[in-house]
Amino acid sequence: MAGIELERVGLTFKVRHANGLTLKEYVLRQMFKRRRTPPLVVEALRDLNFSARDGDRIGVVGHNGAGKSTLLKLLAGVYAPSCGRREVRGQISSLFDIALGFETEASGWENIRYRAYLQGETPASLRDKIQPIAEFSELGKFLDMPVRYYSAGMHVRLAFSIATAIDPEILLVDEVLSVGDLSFQEKARQRMRDMMSRAKIIIMVSHDLHSLASLCEQAIWMDHGTIRKIGPARQIVDEYYAHYHLPAVAA
Repeated sequence: MAGIELERVGLTFKVRHANGLTLKEYVLRQMFKRRRTPPLVVEALRDLNFSARDGDRIGVVGHNGAGKSTLLKLLAGVYAPSCGRREVRGQISSLFDIALGFETEASGWENIRYRAYLQGETPASLRDKIQPIAEFSELGKFLDMPVRYYSAGMHVRLAFSIATAIDPEILLVDEVLSVGDLSFQEKARQRMRDMMSRAKIIIMVSHDLHSLASLCEQAIWMDHGTIRKIGPARQIVDEYYAHYHLPAVAA
């Protein structure tokens, strides 16, 4: 059984000043033993408490810098908590920065294999997925070309097609619904719905709050690194819109 538990979790970064020193400044510092500027301490996340279990579909909303993506990376294990308890039961699949990491001199077909293997696929498990990935991308003969010739939109189409071919248990999604043109975006939403039907737990960040409210049952409202509120997704989204005096999301 998959599950996520956060109890009094906090995440702190220590940012050192990167001011360069001239040779003169370095010598003077050594001569007079001047103290270094202490690092800047940033509380990225503070006192987070929530749980998720099989069947949960949770959206995350909040202003830029609220801690949404940092929360997902903490759940994925990219960051370790500075304090508190994080427990994750089940295999995690993450959709972060899906357009990064292509081998530019390799063809689309070769990149499908490279990236799929990085996602945990094997030659045997990829065998039945590679053609559906190619068809979903709608890139056709462009898959025979090195990806350095691809437009930005083609890169994203291919990356999304590969990234969403996984069979997830716990799926963490960060801003992947606004890919490609309008027709491809609708395909992307349907693809996400298909993945959500297979995954045990979904936690999703998206600025497309209409899609978030329609795809998720629950939502977490992040505000300056803390959880402001947890509740039904549509209710949270409506309250978020009202808080910032924006038109309510359509039902």
